[in-house]
Amino acid sequence: MTDDTNDDREIEMVVAYIRPKQLNEVKQALAEVGAPSLTVSNVRGRGSQPAKKGQWRGEEYTVDLHEKVKLECVVADVPGSEVAEAICDAAYTGEAGDGKVFVLDVAEAYQIRTGERGPDAV
Repeated sequence: MTDDTNDDREIEMVVAYIRPKQLNEVKQALAEVGAPSLTVSNVRGRGSQPAKKGQWRGEEYTVDLHEKVKLECVVADVPGSEVAEAICDAAYTGEAGDGKVFVLDVAEAYQIRTGERGPDAV
């Protein structure tokens, strides 16, 4: 394993929850800022977006967990703030439920195949 302790690059993880229909725009925006690698999960959650009421077979129901896409993007060569801004710009619709973005510090990273550590592993 390599150990480059003099590398001052920070490793950050950007986690975003967005509308599924905005995913393609966000992927393109991430590629444009130099952060094309990401993990995508379909999730459901509740925030400030109001619950939806509906009716099915004569019964009323409330949907208060909304479908979202969770993005995780770990970066070392691009500042997390730039990645977060790109996501915000691409995911914006102006409506409640556009989502949230969080930037977290990553203490360490390991590349399993190569044995690299730190920013080089990202």
